[in-house]
Amino acid sequence: MITWDAAMAALTAISTVCAVIFGYVAFFRTRKRDSEENGAKNAVLVSDIGYIKSSVDDLKRIQERQSEKYESIVVRLTAVEASSTQAHKRMDEHLKQLHAERTGYTSDT
Repeated sequence: MITWDAAMAALTAISTVCAVIFGYVAFFRTRKRDSEENGAKNAVLVSDIGYIKSSVDDLKRIQERQSEKYESIVVRLTAVEASSTQAHKRMDEHLKQLHAERTGYTSDT
């Protein structure tokens, strides 16, 4: 018959083997879960980076349109300033002519 010591030794050996097997299975299961979680986190980060990149591209397009509008306004303003200068010169000439007609004085300058 099996002695008590032999039975305990066998039970201890079986328990040790089971513990090693369960630890091994748990290790790989946890590693797989960690890998899946890391993959999910990386996917979220890549998605967020893509969103930020598209937002930056949108802002660049908006800024380019604003720059084009600004340049257009500057060109128009320059034309208005030149036209205004010419109008003031013509008004000055008309005022001199009107003054000369009223006073009878003509200046050739």
